[in-house]
Amino acid sequence: MRFELPHTRPGQVIGLLGGSFDPPHQGHVHISVEALRRFGLDRVWWLVSPGNPLKTNGPAPLARRMAACRAITQHPKIEVSDFEAQAGTRYTARTLALLQAARPGVQFVWLMGADNLAQLDQWRDWREIMETVPVGVLARPGQRISARMSKAARVYRSAKLKGRRCQLLAEYAPPVWCFVNVPMRAVSSTKLREQGAWETVSEI
Repeated sequence: MRFELPHTRPGQVIGLLGGSFDPPHQGHVHISVEALRRFGLDRVWWLVSPGNPLKTNGPAPLARRMAACRAITQHPKIEVSDFEAQAGTRYTARTLALLQAARPGVQFVWLMGADNLAQLDQWRDWREIMETVPVGVLARPGQRISARMSKAARVYRSAKLKGRRCQLLAEYAPPVWCFVNVPMRAVSSTKLREQGAWETVSEI
């Protein structure tokens, strides 16, 4: 099956930031730019999901979220994709398998905030995720301790890179992960929805 994906070249290192982006905000842009620098990435793709299996309430329509993401990024190395909707996947492990099959010459790195690492063991086939691609974790406010003490962090303690090696993350065979502390912006999609920010999301 052929998918519409951003252009790639063999050998590129592409970070994948998945989420509902409901709505997208400058915090997403900020961690993407930090990931490009900290993990030695060539590109970051925002994988805008049809819906989050861990959330009971559905997000805004996909087309609206895709348009908002494209409006707010404005960065030459950040690209937006609806790959999960095209592929009919809702779980990260399956998404990664299909992406690797579609772009066999590309090295993918899964990106997540520390809050996601803290609850990664609740994700379907979470061990498969850790053992399929390198994982870059960016610390978010209030989540550092819970992330470091999480089940995933304990299970894969021996696969953790030292901070100074994070630029080489993609050169290591999985399982491998790196945790970096970055200046974070205390903004979240949940707070923005509560404030009715969807109408002005491109201005945030």
